[in-house]
Amino acid sequence: MAATATAAAAVVSTTARCWAGTSRDTDCGSRSVAFRSTFRTPSQLTLRGKRCGYRRVACQVAADGAPVESASLQDVKLALLQALQGMNRGIFGVPAPRKAEIEDLLLTLEGMNPSPRPTENLDVVKGEWRLLYSTISILGVKRTKLGLRDFIALGDFLQIIDVDQRRAINKIGFNVAGLGMLSGALTVEASYTIDSPTRVNIQYENSAIAPKQLFSLFQKNYDLLLSIFNPDGWLEITYVDDTMRVGRDDKGNIFLVERIRPVSS
Repeated sequence: MAATATAAAAVVSTTARCWAGTSRDTDCGSRSVAFRSTFRTPSQLTLRGKRCGYRRVACQVAADGAPVESASLQDVKLALLQALQGMNRGIFGVPAPRKAEIEDLLLTLEGMNPSPRPTENLDVVKGEWRLLYSTISILGVKRTKLGLRDFIALGDFLQIIDVDQRRAINKIGFNVAGLGMLSGALTVEASYTIDSPTRVNIQYENSAIAPKQLFSLFQKNYDLLLSIFNPDGWLEITYVDDTMRVGRDDKGNIFLVERIRPVSS
């Protein structure tokens, strides 16, 4: 498995590096976007394509113009999962080289999106999802104030999307050492409306922490906690299939989630 993932990562690593310079205009929906991106490794390869919002379609070409074999979707997913190992979903920071690798892989995954207009068929997003990676980070004073060092540990980040009610429920789990391994969760409920074929507007409705013992630990810094996990704003769905989803919000954050199960009909 490790050897396969390493090989996949080697293929994918040539797929996306830097968005710099321009070469030609390419029409993407109602927008015209121009770019050319040069790979850092190997130096003789270039990436040409088009980017619309956060998505791109790319083609690898060698210096002589010959096509280079692209990584498969499963290769990209495998390399991405390997790159995420030990990163604790990115919440407590990621070393710059690893962060660049992960975000390059996410760009590549977005370029393979099989559902370019997801809000026109919301069945593709309904169900329960678990966070694998986010660029939201809790560092320094914030982490200390919230006790997220040795005393309180983060559990799963879950999201339930109810398409019929146009609602999303986020649950952020916590485990507390020294209190009989007390566990609980912050639950944030929101509604959403469709804004475009790829974007939804999200409206915060309410939140709660249970059980009471857990709430008492966060009570003084509840506003800080909520400011980190409040989903209010818009979310662009840039990739979604039966197992994974990538989204980017109006605050510049990236989210990668995996499907746990669909909502029962």
